[in-house]
Amino acid sequence: MEIEGTVLRGREFEPVEGRVVVEDGEIAAVEEASAEGDAIVFPAFVNAHTHIGDSIAKEAGGGLTLEELVAPPDGLKHRLLRAADRAELVEGMRRSLRFMRDSGTAATVEFREGDVEGVETIREAADGLDVDPVVLGRESVAAMEAADGFGASGANDANFDREREATREAGKLFGIHAGEVDASDIDPAMDLNPDFLVHMVHPEPVHLDRLEDSETPVVLCPRSNVVTDVGLPPVDELRERTALALGTDNVMTNSPSMFREMAFASKLFDLPADEVLRMATVNGAEIAGLNCGVVEPGRDAKLLVLDGGSDNLAGAQDVVRAVVRRADTADVERVVL
Repeated sequence: MEIEGTVLRGREFEPVEGRVVVEDGEIAAVEEASAEGDAIVFPAFVNAHTHIGDSIAKEAGGGLTLEELVAPPDGLKHRLLRAADRAELVEGMRRSLRFMRDSGTAATVEFREGDVEGVETIREAADGLDVDPVVLGRESVAAMEAADGFGASGANDANFDREREATREAGKLFGIHAGEVDASDIDPAMDLNPDFLVHMVHPEPVHLDRLEDSETPVVLCPRSNVVTDVGLPPVDELRERTALALGTDNVMTNSPSMFREMAFASKLFDLPADEVLRMATVNGAEIAGLNCGVVEPGRDAKLLVLDGGSDNLAGAQDVVRAVVRRADTADVERVVL
């Protein structure tokens, strides 16, 4: 299979006219050549932090605090999840995964509530959809063993030493929320030596030093932070210390659209477009241990093709900037997963 157009090649997303050659699900070559049409070819997204179980409760709980919305065990989200039946949960998650696939997301790192049954439920929802959920179980070691790792709520919620050790012994991924409301849970979260942290809205200088020393990546969810009114992460300070990725967080409060997350982050923090696109692709892939996120030989062929001649994108002078700040689901011409 060959896909031609303006190819955003490599980690720097260098725009080249040419084609991507795909063989047996892998990128075999990226060739510079004349190309017909206006297609823009670049890596499919990796959404580095989601909670899609609450797809059954979109836009519920307006005006509630973060704790009232999602704090375990009795936040609104958890009460709604307990009240829903399995079929309803599966269908809600399946709809969100379909939306993610159709809008160019290849994989999502999902913090999955519901213990072992929650892990089984999302596996059922994802069956046959081509989107690869990297599932981090919660609430027990058994959930981690059934999943791809463990996704902890926050170090102030419980002691996760046992779960961390078991996850390490299993060679799986361990992520944890930290610094979302305040700085009090950052040190104990980092003491667990996680593979990544989520949010980090309130790091203090000592935490920034620890991030740099440990090279712990951080997943930012800025739309979620605005909705829950917890503040905004100090992105300039964070990006100087460690790798950053993007996630869309709870479907209850935000659509799982990486186009929206990129545009919001790029404009809110005035970040370079190529850096934001890395946050939405290869940085998340590397956190999750996936072989995608870059258009180069040897990578899995998980690609997104936009119609560069759409009414929205035609006339763009900077292709990468247009992809990050302007493109949307309506511009998707093809998703290769």
